[in-house]
Amino acid sequence: MAKFKSLARDTAVYGLSSIIGRFLNYLLVPIHTSALVTGDYGITTNIYAWTGLFLVILTFGMETTYFRFANKETENPEMVYSTVLKMVGFVALIFVVACLLGLQPLANVMGYAEHPWYIGMMVIVVAMDAFQAIPFAYLRYRHKPIHFACLKLLFIFLSISLNLIYFVWMKGKDVFFAFFINLVCTTIIGLLLIPQLKFKAGFDKDLAKKMLKYSYPILILGIAGLLNQVADKILFPHIYPDKEDANNQLGIYGACCKIAMIMAMLTQAFRYAYEPFVFGTSREKDSKETYAQGMKFFIIFTLLAFLAVMFYLDILKYFVRQQEYWVGLKVIPIVMAAEIFMGVFFNLSFWYKLTDETKWGAYFSIAGCVVLIAINLIFVPRFGYMACAWGGFCGYGVAMLLSYFVGQKKYPINYPLKSIFIYVVLAMALYVIGFYAVQIDNLWLRLIFRTVLLLVFVGYIIQHDLPLKEIPYINRFFK
Repeated sequence: MAKFKSLARDTAVYGLSSIIGRFLNYLLVPIHTSALVTGDYGITTNIYAWTGLFLVILTFGMETTYFRFANKETENPEMVYSTVLKMVGFVALIFVVACLLGLQPLANVMGYAEHPWYIGMMVIVVAMDAFQAIPFAYLRYRHKPIHFACLKLLFIFLSISLNLIYFVWMKGKDVFFAFFINLVCTTIIGLLLIPQLKFKAGFDKDLAKKMLKYSYPILILGIAGLLNQVADKILFPHIYPDKEDANNQLGIYGACCKIAMIMAMLTQAFRYAYEPFVFGTSREKDSKETYAQGMKFFIIFTLLAFLAVMFYLDILKYFVRQQEYWVGLKVIPIVMAAEIFMGVFFNLSFWYKLTDETKWGAYFSIAGCVVLIAINLIFVPRFGYMACAWGGFCGYGVAMLLSYFVGQKKYPINYPLKSIFIYVVLAMALYVIGFYAVQIDNLWLRLIFRTVLLLVFVGYIIQHDLPLKEIPYINRFFK
């Protein structure tokens, strides 16, 4: 229980910063969807999809690799940190120089020949983000969630403030400034991370070789995994039959996906705390039971988040200000379900990370990516962005199932499948009742009815897995 309290405490801090940060970042959705036409919002969706892909390539699995080697008894944690920092920094520098020297040809290939500095700013930002990922990982390793959270939240506050000034106060409508503001905020955070840059331990070539051998499957896994998230947004403008309308459709899809990102927010918060926790407890005898319970509670609370978002979608849809975007709201349950699959896949991934068989993660991610891309290529021309949503659902579903079945042979963990299955069935039953079985025209009565359904799910959690007397602070009222 003490271990779970530690995990819960770190998850609460990381989660609070992630939740607050993502919530504040949500403010960019109404700001941008009020100021930008769907086509311009489609441009931001496409370019930030490329940003995510390049970020994975430039970090090349070194976050996870750092945690793995820093927790090895045979390695010096400071040497590990210094070596990782220098490797990632060197790769990021080469990337920036090469891209800026060939900026116009790169912009031509990506479809932004008339706006090369959209790509130029993206290149600089993604290089800085990749380098900053290592000192942020160092803060997590040192169990400094407050420091971590403050820097993350500062970035969000700066971004929101500058976006409000330009898009609201100055009534600006130029998408260029959406990228420029991101560049300014990333630079400021980079300057504040300078005290965490510790190079004095030097560079260990032998250690670097071992880490690269460990990390390259994670890189492949990361690329394939990230493509599961962004391949649809990268491919869409090139495979949608109406080229003039492609950015408009992508803008609608991208804006509605933002509402579904609550699930990604919870997954990220859990990951920040869970990854160092798993590697730190891997040598303990009861670690497998710990991982099994961690998986169960992850699924429980992501299902709770799914129901909450869907039951209050009548309110949440107003984050997307212009009604022309609302036609895409139907993708939200599909995208959220895909995010749950992704979170489960992440939790399952520890069996091959702990056994140093990271190649399996690459295989699973590639399989999922192939499924996603195939569905997009085949069905987007006919069904538009709905095919994108279902592609993500199927891609993550395949990767998740492969990881589970292979993992049970390689590193068997006794997950409480019966209990998890009951929660899934209950959540889906409540969703169907709230959305399809019972139709209520009055908005407030509909919200009240759905709130009751949500409380049924919460009550089941309390009754079976989370008694109030075991929850810190609340338990004082239920002794």
